[in-house]
Amino acid sequence: MAALACMLPLGSMAQKGSGSFTLTDDRGRVIVIDKAPQRIITLLPSLGEIVCELQACERLVGVDRYSNWPERVQSLPKLGGIDDTQLEALVKLKPDLVLLARSSRVTQRLESMGIQVVALEPQNQADMRRVIQLIAGALHLPQSQERAQALWQNIQQKLDAAALRVPAKAKGMRIYFEAGSGYFAAGEASYIGETLKRLGLVNVVTPSMGAFPQVNPEFVVKANPQIIFMGERTATDLQSRPGWNRIDAIAQQRICSFTPAQSDIIVRSGPRIPDAAELMVACLRRIFPE
Repeated sequence: MAALACMLPLGSMAQKGSGSFTLTDDRGRVIVIDKAPQRIITLLPSLGEIVCELQACERLVGVDRYSNWPERVQSLPKLGGIDDTQLEALVKLKPDLVLLARSSRVTQRLESMGIQVVALEPQNQADMRRVIQLIAGALHLPQSQERAQALWQNIQQKLDAAALRVPAKAKGMRIYFEAGSGYFAAGEASYIGETLKRLGLVNVVTPSMGAFPQVNPEFVVKANPQIIFMGERTATDLQSRPGWNRIDAIAQQRICSFTPAQSDIIVRSGPRIPDAAELMVACLRRIFPE
């Protein structure tokens, strides 16, 4: 918690006397936003969710194809993904600000057309707090930093409440979280891993392995997790994986499988992290009834 509560580095954002807002985005670019943008496009679901949680959802005019929350964004134009953004359709919407991932392929094209772009891609909770503050400032919201801080505190309070509902028997148990097909795991260094730790679970994928490493299936067998979290689509073949029938989680049927809609919530590094925590806790309470 102490790390999450630290102040932002000097120079990451600043309010100028003229009313403009200056920030440094995740490319290291210094960007000056002179006035409040009114036609915003987001090309990463978590960024759109942050805009809406900051009570500026009405300014969104387009989103990426995966954005589905809150309900208001479902009727907005869908503009593709990171690798296949529909550039012509985007330009026709006449945005005055585009929020996108650092890895987006259209950033330079948009900037060459005079469209203001901010690249933000939160990887952990400290990142998320920073991104919430930067977006609040970029939108020129009234009392922007107070509003950002209130949202962040609300997220933390909800996470604390979820942690209190974890069954005592689950505390300290070893967990493996399979975040994607091909044995991509959510490590302790990821935002998912941070939530698991907050709930009192011990991730078998250590920080040194990275945020979302691709692990060897034999590694999981040797780590012998006592609980497994994964999407329901990949949970059907566990018994057929060589050696996995020896894993405690499978032998004891301590497996939490999440629907696609639930996985949408869990895998996004946005303001719905407390909802993700509640989904995890609900499954733990089914496994360990008290």
